[in-house]
Amino acid sequence: MTKSELIEKVAERFPEYKKRDVERAVNVIFDSMKQALINDHRIEIRGLGTFKVKERDARNGRNPKSGEGVEIPDRKIPFFKAGRALKLKINVD
Repeated sequence: MTKSELIEKVAERFPEYKKRDVERAVNVIFDSMKQALINDHRIEIRGLGTFKVKERDARNGRNPKSGEGVEIPDRKIPFFKAGRALKLKINVD
């Protein structure tokens, strides 16, 4: 699902709100989540999962085109871990 599809679904579910207002609300939520992750905060959404930032150590990699070794610096990456409720809903037969 893309962001625009999410906005469409929310707008359909709440017809009393203009699509423009729904888009603003979705943008505020996502911007708040981005800012929290930038500031190294953990985000927990019950029934969905947890977003957090993980640190990856520096390592040696390889350029797949040339085969030449490349040094990859340490970095932070966003990480999502699905919650138990979401896992159970996905695995329902």
